[in-house]
Amino acid sequence: MSRRSAALAAAGLGAFTALTALVAEGDLTSVDRWAVYHAMPGADFTGRSTFADAVIPLWGVHWHGALHIASELVTSPASFTPATLIVAAACLRLRRPAAVALAAAYVAGNVAEVVFKAALSRPALYHYRLHLAGFDSSYPSGHTIRTVLVALAVSVAWPHTRAWAAVWATSSVAMIELGGQHVPSDIAGGLLLAGALLATTWAWLRPGRPSSPSGASRPSSRAR
Repeated sequence: MSRRSAALAAAGLGAFTALTALVAEGDLTSVDRWAVYHAMPGADFTGRSTFADAVIPLWGVHWHGALHIASELVTSPASFTPATLIVAAACLRLRRPAAVALAAAYVAGNVAEVVFKAALSRPALYHYRLHLAGFDSSYPSGHTIRTVLVALAVSVAWPHTRAWAAVWATSSVAMIELGGQHVPSDIAGGLLLAGALLATTWAWLRPGRPSSPSGASRPSSRAR
């Protein structure tokens, strides 16, 4: 890893650590509370998430309203199972160092999500009198982490899709908020953690590196 990448990764982890402390202390509760009332028009606060919901895309979704439907559909590739399959497919197309780096970043991101959600406790959020228990342990947003890593994987493995991957990633992060899946502090934490993971792997994944042994050994393959 280059010094620049190491510095960026350290900065990202430092910012993530600072944000985590603010969330745990409740310093961002007012921001998240505002979002609950004003920035989640597609939210369904009555449903409860289960293990099946986490591993099976669109399982148990209570469909209501166009924005909620759009949110569920747009963010579904960032759900655990589809994201894992997409990243795995991308790894199969990459050279071994890049594939290992991408796989390691993906595993690290998901492990960090589980660990911090289990360890972090923060002040409860309410929608009027309804306790939003799902947000008690929703930091950081795994959907946000996987959105960044899926977009990265697709962009590196299939370079011609980079623009579409960027558009999808931006839309997915926006819909995570508008659809009521996560509050702003969750999303910010996910972006910072994903950014730190991106910095640690960029040396192996940056544009310009050969994506496959066959493509690197046949200069004329580009014209086929």
